[in-house]
Amino acid sequence: MKRQEFIRELEQAGCVLHRHGAKHDIYRNPINGKKAPVPRQTELKNSLCQLIRKQLDVSKAK
Repeated sequence: MKRQEFIRELEQAGCVLHRHGAKHDIYRNPINGKKAPVPRQTELKNSLCQLIRKQLDVSKAK
């Protein structure tokens, strides 16, 4: 999945950029306070996207 598409999906679910790290951006779900790193690669594996969704407690947008 393209990183930009995944970021758009997270933002539509209500997640916000918490801070920039060295090689990852940290996104936070303000509803439950959970945080997860998102790598700055152009392509993300689907399994990694699922893991990040689970860490942020966000369901997949359809």
